[in-house]
Amino acid sequence: MSIERSKIRWNGWGWAAHKDTLAARDDLWTWLAEELGMPSLLATPAREIADIVLPAQCLHADTRAGLVAMLGPDRVRDDVYERAFHALGRSYHDLLRQRSGDLPVAPDAVLYPRGTDEVLALLAFAAEHDIAVVPYGGGTSVVGGVSAVSGSFHSVVTLDLSGMDRLIEVDAASRTATAEAGIYGPALEKALQAKGVTLGHHPQSFEFSTLGGWIAHRGAGQGSSRYGRAEDWLVGAKLATPRGLLETGGFPASAAGPQLNDIVPGSEGVFGIITEATFRVHAAPAANDYRGYLFRDFAGGAAAIRAAVQEDLPATMLRLSDAEETRFFRAYGALDNKPGASHRIETLYLQMRGFDEKPAALIAGFEGEAGTVEAGRRRFAAIAAAHGALPLGLRQGRRWQEGRFHGPYLRDPMMDRGVGVDTLETAASWSKLDTLYGAVRTALDKAMRETAPMPGAHGIVLCHISHSYPDGASLYFTYIFPRALGGEIAQWQAIKAAASDAIMANGGTISHHHGVGEDHLPWMAQEKGALGIEVLRAIKRTLDPKGILNPGKLIPQELPRP
Repeated sequence: MSIERSKIRWNGWGWAAHKDTLAARDDLWTWLAEELGMPSLLATPAREIADIVLPAQCLHADTRAGLVAMLGPDRVRDDVYERAFHALGRSYHDLLRQRSGDLPVAPDAVLYPRGTDEVLALLAFAAEHDIAVVPYGGGTSVVGGVSAVSGSFHSVVTLDLSGMDRLIEVDAASRTATAEAGIYGPALEKALQAKGVTLGHHPQSFEFSTLGGWIAHRGAGQGSSRYGRAEDWLVGAKLATPRGLLETGGFPASAAGPQLNDIVPGSEGVFGIITEATFRVHAAPAANDYRGYLFRDFAGGAAAIRAAVQEDLPATMLRLSDAEETRFFRAYGALDNKPGASHRIETLYLQMRGFDEKPAALIAGFEGEAGTVEAGRRRFAAIAAAHGALPLGLRQGRRWQEGRFHGPYLRDPMMDRGVGVDTLETAASWSKLDTLYGAVRTALDKAMRETAPMPGAHGIVLCHISHSYPDGASLYFTYIFPRALGGEIAQWQAIKAAASDAIMANGGTISHHHGVGEDHLPWMAQEKGALGIEVLRAIKRTLDPKGILNPGKLIPQELPRP
């Protein structure tokens, strides 16, 4: 396996050996309490795995013996750690349940196949014995995409694909590569770059997510403006289903009817399990340039991004924080670095340049050949200047690159102190983006105030434009709030519903790159329409007649068993 499961936290983010360097920072927690309108923060540690309660196992002994006969005893696991680790994903909702130690679902067994043929055999066995099957890559879903739900079936198993982690081939002439779906991001990039190429797909979950997971949830990396989203770089896939193997794609382009490859990205393990994928790669970049800009406001920065993408500027990333996100992280940085007078001097300088208290920070990134990178950088600098931006130089770009995967590590220390933190994202056309932004901010702020644990307490809403296109952009929201201890799940559900309703009412998609899972399922019919849902059900019915694959995700109203 590429990463031993025991080395990863089962009820949090990242390595089990990761140390909480913020634990002793009383100044930081005092500041955060003030930001949330709380007199102080409460200690809310997670329970140890020895104290958790798991559902009773429902896998019959003879059925388990059949699985052992297929895989061997080492690849059929049902100890407490394996079941707890694979019970849920890594959303805020998931972590609330994991940390409480009372898990409502867990697989009866975790299976570790090592190839497409074994996955096909396991699916045939599961269909014959009426066992639900949940595919599992890195388990980093933040929308309830890997919850071990049995649906209408008596038992459920999780197929952990981490043992399927080979780079199979690099076709240098065609600039494509083929790999097994369970390969983790760092291992894939290391293997590709040894061949002089890169996929360039770097989501924030990069360290702990897999190729198959990126495709299954229709993911987008931080540099997707250059390297593409999953549906852009996917050439073809092997999709194991209870009916057999579906092989898709394989052509640079085809007019032979609707392309079956298109049903794979975003399928979330509901139609089949991705076992291998062929994808487009790029020459490893010879140069890169990431630097910061400060705009007078969020609208000015958004206008600069729109101008850049609509003239096809070859940017890798244009990431714009709104005023509150800019303020919050400047304040956090000032507290963390304790710059004293230098921070006051910086503030005075910005005021002298005509910047008020609501500037918006942007990171612009360019990768590729040196000449292309330099030309792109210069052109965006001119666009930024035309929109009144102040250049901040390379330092901010380097800081972002150094910390690009660190954000999720902050969530666990916050949850240890009674603070909730969650994210959601959406996308809309440029003409609707400002209205959508305001509506979601307002909905989140109102819901967090209404569900706060005491009068005067409130949440914080941060937002940035994460991905941009000629016709629109993605808005990525982070919301931080004091938890209503004892009613945290109801509190989260109220906040999530308010924001999601605002998204749907103001022209946004329910998800730009996180996927649907369980959490966004209530809004799928509204986005796709009744006929669209019927099309998805028809595909499901054809590939998975009994409905054993990943019950309760993506498609409303689980298919009845025949």
